Amino acid sequence: MARMHSRKKGKAGSKRPVKKKTPSWVRYNAKEVEMLITKLAKEEKTPSQIGLILRDLYGIPDIKCVVGKRVTKVLEEKKLLSKLPEDLLALIKKSIKLRKHVENNHKDESVKRGLTLTESKIKRLIKYYKRTGKIEEDWKYQPDRVRMYIE
Repeated sequence: MARMHSRKKGKAGSKRPVKKKTPSWVRYNAKEVEMLITKLAKEEKTPSQIGLILRDLYGIPDIKCVVGKRVTKVLEEKKLLSKLPEDLLALIKKSIKLRKHVENNHKDESVKRGLTLTESKIKRLIKYYKRTGKIEEDWKYQPDRVRMYIE
């Protein structure tokens, strides 16, 4: 399937194993992995960063196989999950950077287009998250207010 705002196709990547059980060489049990997740969340790591750290440093290939839940579910139970979802926050931070760049460089048309594309992705995601109940129904994306919220 093609990308959203360009005509490029996606690139092939590695695939997860079909087996849904914990490999025999994983040394950690479910409670230890949950403790590691909460420790990393208190260090203000995002769920995707937590997954990468657990994979690279601790040798846990799939958290869901070990714990039985995803990282966000564990964080949600421990009340350590941020109010806004991670992908939405990343797009908002990107739009803030692009706005700062446009303020300094008025004639940079490609960045202006990138800003409109990013903001359309943000609005689409907000609509989805309101529908699924991950953010409040009255939450609105206002670039000047969001800058203060993030920073």
